[in-house]
Amino acid sequence: MYGRDPWGGPLEIAADSATDDDRSRNLQDYDRAALSRPLDETQQSWLLGPGEQKKKKYVDLGCIIVSRKIFVWTVGTILAAGLLAGFITLIVKTVPRHRHRPPPPDNYTLALNKGLMFFNAQRLQKYEAAGELNHVKDIIKWGTDYFLKTFNHTADTIDRVVAQVGKGDTTGGPDPNDHYCWMRPEDIDYERPVTECHSCSDLAAEMAAALASASIVFKDNKAYSQKLVHGAKTLFKFSRDQRGRYSVGNEASIFYNSTGYWDEFIWGATWLYYATGNSSYLQLATTPGLAKHAGAFWGGPFYGVLNWDNKLAGTQVSAFESFKIIPEPWVSLRRNFEDISQPDQHIHVLVSTVYTSFNRTRGGLIQLNHGAPQPLQYVVNAAFLATVFSDYMKAADTPGWYCGPHFYSADVLREFAETQMNYILGKNPRKMSYVVGFGNHYPKHVHHRGASIPKNKVKYNCKGGWKWRDSKPNPNTIVGAMVAGPDRHDGFHDVRSNYNYTEPTLAGNAGLVAALVALSGDSDVGIDKNTIFSAVPPMFQHHHLHQLLGSHETTSMFYFLLCDCGEHT
Repeated sequence: MYGRDPWGGPLEIAADSATDDDRSRNLQDYDRAALSRPLDETQQSWLLGPGEQKKKKYVDLGCIIVSRKIFVWTVGTILAAGLLAGFITLIVKTVPRHRHRPPPPDNYTLALNKGLMFFNAQRLQKYEAAGELNHVKDIIKWGTDYFLKTFNHTADTIDRVVAQVGKGDTTGGPDPNDHYCWMRPEDIDYERPVTECHSCSDLAAEMAAALASASIVFKDNKAYSQKLVHGAKTLFKFSRDQRGRYSVGNEASIFYNSTGYWDEFIWGATWLYYATGNSSYLQLATTPGLAKHAGAFWGGPFYGVLNWDNKLAGTQVSAFESFKIIPEPWVSLRRNFEDISQPDQHIHVLVSTVYTSFNRTRGGLIQLNHGAPQPLQYVVNAAFLATVFSDYMKAADTPGWYCGPHFYSADVLREFAETQMNYILGKNPRKMSYVVGFGNHYPKHVHHRGASIPKNKVKYNCKGGWKWRDSKPNPNTIVGAMVAGPDRHDGFHDVRSNYNYTEPTLAGNAGLVAALVALSGDSDVGIDKNTIFSAVPPMFQHHHLHQLLGSHETTSMFYFLLCDCGEHT
């Protein structure tokens, strides 16, 4: 706290050197000087007024004579009673009732436009500048259309949702399944069972978040946007009513096991609030009990690591941190946000060069999964969040943050993201790009069926494609796919059968796209006034909110939600 005002001056009223006592003494001197000569009777009457007269003990009201003391008490009581009645009336008339009159739209615009600039990295303009805007919207719509087919999206209440299509048995057969067979996706002719779930809160809330966020992307298509919002509401209600983990009792626990659904509750509620403006979702997202169950107040080996099983870090940085700028009357919710988000923990993770929570390889790759295989999907997510948080701090005129005794500037977070992405793109001990098609040296044996089987008009059956699984470099270059990545010693084996090195995933590539867009282009690029917060109702009434800057469109987060959720289905 500093004792200076915003303009640089001290918080005190300027005064001359003379004190009130000095002035009083001077005036007395002036009075004595003025009266040093005798005054005549007329002058004394001007200065002193009429002589004091003795007050009468009674008051003549014409029809009655009353005691002056009683008269004064009576009149005083009447005046006091009238003043009290008027004061009560004033309170009743001026205190707001339960139905608040909405503030002028100008205040709303001022508060939200650029007020949440942490989404700076995800502007549609960046996709448009790259010529990819329509492309990424097509990708999102392909996924949302698929999701709408997995449950009754026209209903208000559902009791089931499709959790998985296909079978992933890795025991080696003999029945055909998605792991045993090596075929082009378009050539699959074996039975692929559909697995439904009746208590899958994590999956349903995650899908709700994806549909809600996508509804904002497509708000120029009102009918489709409303369809997505309705589906999101239905899914979220289902997730809250019929609780359980989607991976319990089925093979999903082998491949994408879910450890809980509380983080998805917060994640889904946050995006539904942005999509609908319904404050009940905001109230739920800021409930401390939810945050406690989601692990917001305790550490653990993966605390602060955004991945397909843990959305807490994404919610903390991408959504909750923005509410630090919210003034009264939402201060209690803001405090809940601050308690839940604990931003210093994220800087602790993202600039762990000083701390030992996460090791790094000799080449500089952070080990967010503690040396386990397939590290890159975690790294790109961290790079994305670091850039988002850095942009948020700059927007809020926050130069940096203290993590314990150490101070880190916003630039440190962006530098962290750049070093990690540079490693992935080829600045590593092997000089290899882990994004297929980028640079001259990248994986050629990607663990991908469509990329490994040549386009030769031959339909290979379940076992017929095995010869392509175990042989030559991919005949089809799957451009843009990020593979699983190197091991903890910066080593990499370009072997198709070893998915721990060469397998690309939706979850990983979603983070890749988000991080690349976050770091690309000019951070001061022109801004679209059509923000993701257009559905949020007015809630600020303070004129000083013109200090909040900016408005931004988001797409990368929607893409991340969509692809991340797709890993579960």
